Amino acid sequence: MIKAVLTGHSKGLGLGIAQSLLARGYPVLGLSRSIHAELQKQFPTLLQQLPVDLAEHAALQELLVGEALPEFMANATQLLLINNAGLVSPIGPLSVQPASDISRSMQLNVTTPLVLSAHITQLLKVDQQLRVLHVSSGAGRSAYPGWSVYCASKAALDMHAQATQLDKLEQVRICSLAPGVIDTDMQAQILDTDEALFPNKKRFEELKSTQQLSSPKQTGERLVDYLLSPKFGSLAVDDLRSH
Repeated sequence: MIKAVLTGHSKGLGLGIAQSLLARGYPVLGLSRSIHAELQKQFPTLLQQLPVDLAEHAALQELLVGEALPEFMANATQLLLINNAGLVSPIGPLSVQPASDISRSMQLNVTTPLVLSAHITQLLKVDQQLRVLHVSSGAGRSAYPGWSVYCASKAALDMHAQATQLDKLEQVRICSLAPGVIDTDMQAQILDTDEALFPNKKRFEELKSTQQLSSPKQTGERLVDYLLSPKFGSLAVDDLRSH
């Protein structure tokens, strides 16, 4: 049985991923600050939701010592961990970056994916396989002004996947995947940002106005196809747009 643990499942790309997995009959444990009531009604037996703010260290630690993860994993033969939750803030140069925003972003974008990957690997039974997918970004591979924290966090995921692949764990496959530019709340936040803080804002405005942003649902479908493919994990770092 295939089961999926998905962070940030209640909106944006995470919701698209959740919908795709559930529609295919795979149980999902969604970890997010909010629950999605409509999705729960649609998939009452397949969806389990745990409200948790993974940008808070204490909340992550509470999750690790609880029974939700081991109980969900108990009867799975293959587990999927999709580290999707992320923050783009703070946007701007060092001179305007609040320490609290830096800490929350690095906790959610880096610490949580790395900790969950290690924790779930350590919970695996001998007959269980794990596929870890980090939702990365082109920003982890190309620097953008105003995005020093976001770029650094996504680059960390890419390097984590590459180093983990070198460990050659028999039960684990991993990939840090850039999904492309998607029409989500994160894009809305970018478009609301002062151009002085994010000089590349015009590029994203053009993508929006020319309808070049992909939909969360469509991207979620393609991402799940990629995750379930026999070739998953052959590349530690990849871009969904090349498939």
